[in-house]
Amino acid sequence: MANGFFALLDDIALIMDDVAVVTKIAGKKTAGILGDDLAVNAEKAVGFSASRELPVLWAITKGSFLNKVIILPMAFLLSAFASWLIEPILVLGGVYLAYEGVEKIVHHIGPHRPAKHKGVTIQVDEKARVRSAVLVDFVLSVEIIILALSSAADASLMVQAISVSIIAMVATVGVYGLVGLIVRMDDAGLVLMKQSSTVLQRLGKGMVRGLPMLIRVIGAVGTVALILVAGGIFHHHLPHVHHWAAPYPSLLADTVLGLIGGTLIFGLAQLGRKLMAK
Repeated sequence: MANGFFALLDDIALIMDDVAVVTKIAGKKTAGILGDDLAVNAEKAVGFSASRELPVLWAITKGSFLNKVIILPMAFLLSAFASWLIEPILVLGGVYLAYEGVEKIVHHIGPHRPAKHKGVTIQVDEKARVRSAVLVDFVLSVEIIILALSSAADASLMVQAISVSIIAMVATVGVYGLVGLIVRMDDAGLVLMKQSSTVLQRLGKGMVRGLPMLIRVIGAVGTVALILVAGGIFHHHLPHVHHWAAPYPSLLADTVLGLIGGTLIFGLAQLGRKLMAK
């Protein structure tokens, strides 16, 4: 009885060792996408009034958890029974990310119409941004989970399930935890400004004054991340495109591919809207 118990503990220890090794490899492979995920979702979650920041972030976080619940079993089923579908799904995700990135660029450089009913506009914009953030999170989560799963392909099914689930949870808890710290940075700064220490007061003032600039930087980085992730998907998952882009530096190739793909899809979307309006 005791020998059986210790043998079980030994088996568990071996599995956890394998999980640690596989998770480390998967973490390295997905680190870039996780960084882009942070930038993109931070940009989606900032810019609201102070009273709405955490509720909006919580709504996006719940959507992200639901995304993982949907994607994880789907990824394992596709990997086992229809692996040929993974590439088209990734490319479709890249198309959406490229469109989102180019749309943001066009919105930034184009004329802005003032809202006539400010209260209504804010409410609709909040709901729309939550939906957009959850959808972008879904696409990025697919990429993260597929990459993590591919890096664990040689491991047992149990090790794959545990390690990929860990990466998936990090992609939600870690990312949105950091986003939560960012959006409440001004509140932390106000607390520090009330302290007796001059150093802490200056630090608090710097945090309060620096938040608007940080939000603008996050917005720019998030847009760039969308373009780069999309371009990277086109680069690595479209054989003919990969052959064309091979001689060029990855950063340049991914940027150009993301911009070209996003511009084409954005143009087609605009044309479709005009035709439907007529």
